[in-house]
Formats: sequence, structure tokens, C-alpha cells
Amino acid sequence: MAVAVAKTVAKEYPFVWEGTDKNGRKIKGEMLAPGEAVVRQSLRRQGINATKVRRQSMLARARPISEKDIALFTRQLSTMMRAGVPLLQSFDITARSHANPSLQKVLAEVKNSIESGSSMHQAFRRFPKYFDTLYCNLVEAAEQAGILDTVLDRIATYKEKMLEIKGKIKSALMYPTIVLVIATVITAGIMIFVIPTFKDLFSGSGAELPGLTRLVMNISDLFVEWWWVIFLLIGGSTYAFIQAWKRSPTFKARIDVLILKLPIFGEIIEKATVARWSRTFSSMFAAGVPMVDALESVAGASGNYVYESATRQVRQDVATGASLTASLQSAKVFPTMLIQMVSIGEESGSLDSMVEKVAEYYEREVDEAVNNLSALMEPIIMVILGGLIGTIVIAMYLPIFKMGTVI
Repeated sequence: MAVAVAKTVAKEYPFVWEGTDKNGRKIKGEMLAPGEAVVRQSLRRQGINATKVRRQSMLARARPISEKDIALFTRQLSTMMRAGVPLLQSFDITARSHANPSLQKVLAEVKNSIESGSSMHQAFRRFPKYFDTLYCNLVEAAEQAGILDTVLDRIATYKEKMLEIKGKIKSALMYPTIVLVIATVITAGIMIFVIPTFKDLFSGSGAELPGLTRLVMNISDLFVEWWWVIFLLIGGSTYAFIQAWKRSPTFKARIDVLILKLPIFGEIIEKATVARWSRTFSSMFAAGVPMVDALESVAGASGNYVYESATRQVRQDVATGASLTASLQSAKVFPTMLIQMVSIGEESGSLDSMVEKVAEYYEREVDEAVNNLSALMEPIIMVILGGLIGTIVIAMYLPIFKMGTVI
């Protein structure tokens, strides 16, 4: 009977929560707990003021581990260690606070590895899908320097910033993509179902149709007869592009070069890449990673072939004794502001903080560029859609107007 009672007490449920940290910043996350009161008490111990706590459906628990999950775990682990909680206990608390069973399982295995005598970075390296080389290198440097809590905080900040930039770029691209898909579907529907009706109506009149009307009807005939081929080509081309992007480094490199040359979008991608480059280098160098090793990790995390290859060249120059400033200048890829701030940092001995300021500047630039793009794209898309639909409507009503003038 006592065992049954113990099992009842130990039963936990997934909760989602929102709140503010000690700096007043809004944060949110997930936690397994017996009840809402336990969630609020646990968050208070972490210095978080919970504003909303809600029990989550058990069906929503099973999901893959995302970058957001890793960022949240890192932030919580850093907070627990800064509060003086022992490492293994911190792992136990942070693992239990996540409602994702997949992440709980991974963290339990990491904890077991550490208990067996493995270092933290070695335990993380067992799961490269979730803890990449950059993450593990930073943890390794932190363990050697004895500043694990500080570096974990920097890793969490880094991941949060990267997720924020990715989210903003995705939101900027999402609206025009959705509108383009909807416009394609609507246009195809009009061509397949609406235009043939007008064609039957006009064919009985015997009158000569305007050139624009004949053009639209010919396109409609193409859609009606070969619609399955058109959609198959669109789907096949999209699939082939995605597979080539994933599997062919040469193809990806060419696309990366092309992306940076695109009007408007290329500028946003370039600013986001520089922000990612600066944030990564600052985090690595501040953690005590040697510059040559830091540049190797930065190259892999840059996210664009142009900057990746340029960074590897910079790494080779630095390894042979050149200064970072001179190496960046010779690459002829990096913006002047970054080079100047690196020069000041090298002279003053505050390279990490100078580069971090560059990251913050370009992150703000990305925010502003995305906001401007969103405001600019809406009227452009409306004009394009209006012109497309208007052309089709005019093409169909021109014969009617012509017959009206004859009568």
C-alpha cells in the first residue's frame, strides 16, 4: 500500500511556463512536475518569476530534440551552476524540468557518462546530432579554465541569438513564400476550371478574339492538358534542389555565392552571416580557446561557403604568424567595421568584447532590415498579384466589351 502511495506522489505531468528572469527578460520553457505549485517553486529557485504555468497534453510530449531545447537546457544548466548547485544535481534538475522525453533520455545518458568518470565535453561528444563541435569545444575549454558556468551562459546566449536571427530570416521569407504558393494555386485553378468556361462561351460567338484573350486561353489549354506534368516538374525540381543542397558541397557553394548577390535578400543574409561569425568568434575566444582553433570552429559555424572559405584562409594566415586584422583585410570579404573593431581589440587586448559589439550591431541591423523588408514586400506582392489576376480578368472580358460595342 505504501508503494502505491509513493508511485502516486511521484507521478509527474508536463507543464509549459512563461516568466521573467532576474534581468526582466521574458523567457519560457517546459517542465515535468507533480503539480503547478512545484513548477512555480522550482522556477523561483532558479531566479525566474513565473507569470503563466499551464499543464500540457500528454500527446504533445513526444517530439524531436530541437535547437531551442538545447538552448533552454544550456540556459537552465548555467543558472543552476551559478547558483552553486553541484554538477550532477544540476543535470538531474534540468533533465526533469524538460517535458520532452527524448531530451530527458539524452541528458540521463550524459549524466551517467559523467558519473562514470567521463568529462562533460566527452559525454556531450557522444551526441553530435544535438551537441555540435562548437558546443563541445567551448565546454572543453571551460572545463580546463574552471569557468564552466560562465561559458555555459555564453553558449546559451549564443544559441538564443542564433535562433533569434534564424527566426527573423524565416519570418521575412515566409510571407512572400506563402503568398507565392497561394497565387500559384489560385492561378492554376483559374486556368484549369474558369478559363475553359469562357472559352466555350466565346467559341459559339464566331467573333475574332483579342490577342491577349487568345494568349490566356492557350496557356489555359496547356494547364488543362498537362497540369499533372507541370506540378510534377515543380515538385521534382524542388525535391532535386533540396537533395542537391544537402548532398553536393559544390552545388551548395554556388548557391551560397548567388544568395549573397541577390537584391535586398542578399544583404540581409550577409548581415546575418557576419553577426553569426562575430558572435561565434567572440564566444570561442572569451572561453579561452586559442585563436587558430577558434577560427576553425567559426568557419564551420559561419553558415555560408563564402565566409567559410575566407575564414579558413584567415586561419592559415594567422597560423603562420599574421595578425587577425591583416588576415581579415586580405580576405576581402569581411566588412570594414569588423576589421576596424578587431584592430582595436588586438591593440587593447579586448578582442572578444570588441567582436561581441560587432555581433550586437549586426544583429540590430538584421532586425531593422527584416522589418523594412516586411513593410516593403507587402505592397510589392499586392501589386504583382493584382496585376496577374487583373490581366486574366481583362483578357476574359475584352471580348465581351467588344461584342457590346458592336451591338
